[in-house]
Amino acid sequence: MRIGILTGGGDCPGLNAVIRAVVRKGVKAHGHEFVGFRSGWAGVLDSSAVELTVDSTSGILPRGGTILGTSRTNPYKGDADGTELVRRGMERVGVDALIPIGGDDTLGVASRLAAVGVPVVGVPKTIDNDLNGTDVTFGFDTAVQIATDAIDRLHTTAESHNRVLVVEVMGRHAGWIACHAGMAGGADAILVPERPFDLDDVCDHLRARHARGRSFSIVVASEGAHPVEGALTTKGAQVDEFGHVRLGGIAAWLEREIEQRTGYESRMVVLGHVQRGGTPTAFDRVLATRYGVEAIDALSRGESGVMVSLRGTQVTTMPLAAALAEPKLLDPDLYATAEVFFG
Repeated sequence: MRIGILTGGGDCPGLNAVIRAVVRKGVKAHGHEFVGFRSGWAGVLDSSAVELTVDSTSGILPRGGTILGTSRTNPYKGDADGTELVRRGMERVGVDALIPIGGDDTLGVASRLAAVGVPVVGVPKTIDNDLNGTDVTFGFDTAVQIATDAIDRLHTTAESHNRVLVVEVMGRHAGWIACHAGMAGGADAILVPERPFDLDDVCDHLRARHARGRSFSIVVASEGAHPVEGALTTKGAQVDEFGHVRLGGIAAWLEREIEQRTGYESRMVVLGHVQRGGTPTAFDRVLATRYGVEAIDALSRGESGVMVSLRGTQVTTMPLAAALAEPKLLDPDLYATAEVFFG
């Protein structure tokens, strides 16, 4: 077969490891040919592609980002006939099947294509770790390590200045990064999308901590965290081609409100894109490699409409439709464990 690979949505560490694994196993074990579509689904629609070989993908294992580029292009935006557009793009470069690497939006497109007969095997990618079809997504471990390192460094400056530091991390719908990094970094409060918070309770918690002689605090908040009164206003906010509002601003709001309500000097730190930049951890390199190998093996076995998945210690496949049915939210038991150490 001649197979097209693409990376869609936000970049994250481990994408290049998947590309390398797919190509190397596909060429050496199955005799396939590969092309890489540039900039996600945009490259498929435009037939913008580059040949991928064992030599051209050599040395990319430790590199962050994606050598193919990425975008949030939606072939089905508006009333577009995305299926026909994708098929034409594939035909122009002689591609028989697709391996898209991405999150729920990228794989949502893949699921629609598979439903009408396009051969496709998806690889799950999101640093938020909120894809329900797999125990862990690659990139998550790297993001948690970066956030933990930042929190470790912020402890000393918070203590030196007797400040409350609010650290905003990624996590639109799920608080996996905030919870893991907050636990690992010894945060004094963790705010996540799954648990709307009462700011008065948060401030009381910080006051109690200060009353015990602790003159500084670290608050970790997911970008999608929100108070019980409702989400922060997004009126006029930008949206992507899949209709997602651009998030951000919770740390600035918390900084202002905490300082006004408690009198404690507060500062915010937004980690932003640094969480998904740079080289992947060893765990993410290995997981991404295993995903890539299983993806090309599954396609070679004739599977389609499936996504590779980590279940326990085994990498297997599961139907895309089932994997995308609902997001994987933060485990309440894990959050309960984190709460033991607040303050």
